[in-house]
Amino acid sequence: MNPRARPEPVQMIETRRDAALRALVAGVPYIGFLGITFDRRGDELTAILPFDDRLIGNPAIPALHGGVTAAFLETAAIIELGWTLMWEAMEAGRAGPGAALPDLPKTIDFTVDYLRPGLPRDACARARVNRSGRRYASVHVEAWQDNRSRPFAQGTGHFLMPDPDGG
Repeated sequence: MNPRARPEPVQMIETRRDAALRALVAGVPYIGFLGITFDRRGDELTAILPFDDRLIGNPAIPALHGGVTAAFLETAAIIELGWTLMWEAMEAGRAGPGAALPDLPKTIDFTVDYLRPGLPRDACARARVNRSGRRYASVHVEAWQDNRSRPFAQGTGHFLMPDPDGG
């Protein structure tokens, strides 16, 4: 009788996944500059933009700067794509501790719809990959505050996927 290998404890798997996500996010200094963090639940990511006075574009309203909103949406989309690549590699056993981080997708175009002013409070965003192939991906992302069913901005982006062979 051949004894089966004992399954890895869930806590170790979660710790490894969290470390991989932290490494992916740390590879983009602008994410740290804006203060964006990511909450991971399984393979689902939520980007969080904590409120900071320096993010206000129009102090009369006050409202988040449109460029900050666009950067937040685009960042959520790119990290979602990068995380999807890492997740697939980890689940297939091709990536583990010390594995090289994947190259991040490059933006082809990104369109933002400003639906209402971003208020002076924390914002969240979640991206959904509509299509991802070897060379191209399409992503939709929505940002909200307080109520997910009332997004204040949404975006759609098209991205050039990194060469999986590194060439």
